[in-house]
Amino acid sequence: MCRYLCLSLLCSSPVFAQDVTLINPFEVPTVHEKATIEHWEKARDFLQTQPGYISTQLHKSLQPNSTFFLINIAKWESTEDFQRAISNMQKVIPALELDGVKNYPALYEVIRN
Repeated sequence: MCRYLCLSLLCSSPVFAQDVTLINPFEVPTVHEKATIEHWEKARDFLQTQPGYISTQLHKSLQPNSTFFLINIAKWESTEDFQRAISNMQKVIPALELDGVKNYPALYEVIRN
């Protein structure tokens, strides 16, 4: 038992490279759904060409009264790769500025399986 627990603790050590997950929920008024998704697609197309990019998926709520209508979940090899890619993207793609559209991006790491 200890062997598996010790291996698990060792693999979760900062010594081992661990990818990071972007979770980015969006508040989107219905009138701006199409424009928001189109902007996300432009960002995705750019970001997937950047070093450290692993994957991304855009999720749409099944409940119409949900606070967060869209949620983007993306995987990156490192925080630094993500930050560099976002900096590069901001030079090429203007920020989405639509009334009522708000997003709350944050990076996360896995702490339990």
